[in-house]
Amino acid sequence: MLVLLPPSEGKSVPRRGKPLDLASLSFPGLTDARDEVVDALVSLCDGDPTRAAEVLGLGPTQTEEVLRNAALRDAPTVRADALYTGVLYDHLDLASLDAAARRRATRWLAVTSSVFGLLRPGDRVPAYRLSGDVTLPALGGVAAHWRGALDPVAREAAGRGLVVDLRSTTYAAFWRPGPDLAPRVATLRVLQERAGRRSVVSHFNKATKGRLVRALLEHGEVAATPEALATLLSDLGWRVEVDTPTRSGTRLDVVVTDL
Repeated sequence: MLVLLPPSEGKSVPRRGKPLDLASLSFPGLTDARDEVVDALVSLCDGDPTRAAEVLGLGPTQTEEVLRNAALRDAPTVRADALYTGVLYDHLDLASLDAAARRRATRWLAVTSSVFGLLRPGDRVPAYRLSGDVTLPALGGVAAHWRGALDPVAREAAGRGLVVDLRSTTYAAFWRPGPDLAPRVATLRVLQERAGRRSVVSHFNKATKGRLVRALLEHGEVAATPEALATLLSDLGWRVEVDTPTRSGTRLDVVVTDL
């Protein structure tokens, strides 16, 4: 099973650690594509910081983010499961899982990254700032760059198992599973229901996805199809509705009333 997570804008900043070694990361087929993004990002941020901030969509008080990007190759690294912060990762709380669940996390989880494409929890990378909708002058659109590199790597990572896609729209554009994979692709949407009305609420969406992935890791059962995943989540106490399958997969709506 391959569980695709979005990154988080919030990141911890390691103060010590080994510098970035692209050759040591999981998914070695992405090394060249990663190198191109790092080069383009460092080149941008090593020049005019005001222009770099404008390209990256940063404000005038975020110069430190630009400087951090400029030093990306030599900056201290930390495991990806300790790098990303924010609502989803707070509720996932990988550090507090037991040993068996952490081993599953290592096998199942992959974080979508604008700089590194895909990362496993144990991959060591530095803190960076690059959104998936940015266009880098020396590279072009970040999403388009990864669309050209991720398909064979993601397919190999998925193997014959289920792909559980929890990515946001921006990062879903990095890799869209083809129609041949659709029978084993489940995309999850979280809806908050209040007074009979449903809506997508960012905080509920992120928090619920974090809790849901944690529950799957703790339980340990592997679902083979979207329908089987819906049944498993229902057995774990979630309210899940299965949408009509499409050429891109099957959407599962997880309906919540509170956290």
